[in-house]
Amino acid sequence: MSGYTKPETIIPENDEARLKKLRHYEILDTPPENAFDTIALLAAQIFDVPSAFVTFVDQDRVYFKANISDLKINEVRRDESFCSLAILDQQITVFEDTHAFPEFLTNPYVSAEGGIRFYAGAPLKTSEGFRLGTVCVIDSVARKPTAKQLNMLQMLSVIVMEKLESRIATRKILRAHDDRLHMLVHDLKNPMTSISLQSELIGRIPEMNDKAVMIAGKINQQSKNIVDSLNNILSAARDEHGNIKLVKTKVNLAAILKQVEANFGIILDHKNQKLNNLVIEPVEIFADAEKVKDIFENLIGNASKYSETGKEITISLTTTAHKVVVSIQDNGLGLSPDDLKRLFVKFARLSAVPTGRERSNGLGLSIVKMLVDLHKGKVWAQSEGKNMGSTFFVELPVK
Repeated sequence: MSGYTKPETIIPENDEARLKKLRHYEILDTPPENAFDTIALLAAQIFDVPSAFVTFVDQDRVYFKANISDLKINEVRRDESFCSLAILDQQITVFEDTHAFPEFLTNPYVSAEGGIRFYAGAPLKTSEGFRLGTVCVIDSVARKPTAKQLNMLQMLSVIVMEKLESRIATRKILRAHDDRLHMLVHDLKNPMTSISLQSELIGRIPEMNDKAVMIAGKINQQSKNIVDSLNNILSAARDEHGNIKLVKTKVNLAAILKQVEANFGIILDHKNQKLNNLVIEPVEIFADAEKVKDIFENLIGNASKYSETGKEITISLTTTAHKVVVSIQDNGLGLSPDDLKRLFVKFARLSAVPTGRERSNGLGLSIVKMLVDLHKGKVWAQSEGKNMGSTFFVELPVK
């Protein structure tokens, strides 16, 4: 990179939103994972260098998710990392010889014996355009990479983002399973506890004969055994995935939709799409705010993903005394009759493909279904057919 001038600040203007997106992926300070280590190893082999990393640029540090090097640490200061510079550029950042740039000579990782002379980093870019980190390679000698090597590094950065998307989708679906399990167990425990207490009371009635008392005792014991088994199921679920359940409060559905609308600003601008949010007046329901937000982020994201540039998406709402129905209508690629049958099936591949080369892992709508089910609601879709747009409906109880 010739004629390079170090920027006055390494903090991009959208850093607050970028950091929020980074935390969404729940990747910071997580144990090593073979998939990311393999990608870093491939990068090192492609460039024939001793060191390669998958990094994420946090608020004050750069975290190494994968570390193929002699470094025994898993993070460095943000202001001392070349990855902090790499996320400022849409393209790959390359320094063939850091010693050719006087401003880098004071960097401790350059000035140290065997320090960085060569750096190449491909930014990890989300569909919204946020650059979260890099796949990067370094060496202690100057190098001139080939166009083929740089192109392969770019491809590895895309693979990392695919892994991040599938990883967070899997986590969400596991949490949804856990939430539904908690609700099922809770619904079963209440009547079983009641049966246990009633059978115990029956056994204490003075007029009861010995045989009836014996039967009541067996019912009581079996009921307690079932409750213990249900508690063990809950304990196992907590150990594996954490104690996750609905946290219901009074929430303003209009405010949640407004927040979701704001979160899609960059995506909609990128595709020159317009979101018409007709839900303006406050609408209170008893629900888990974060999970309701996840529902509509998935649906609005899909509406954008499967609509061409310049199209409109409309959110509207109808209410009754006991429920609300939110509709999300698009003018996109539409759904075939076969699509409508498989919409909410996990990993189902539908006939439509994203119009802007966005990523799709086949989990979004199944997650929506689970989250709606947790709220004892309904979700369905309507479409006149291919290229005729589609409308998704979410029905949620008010209480």
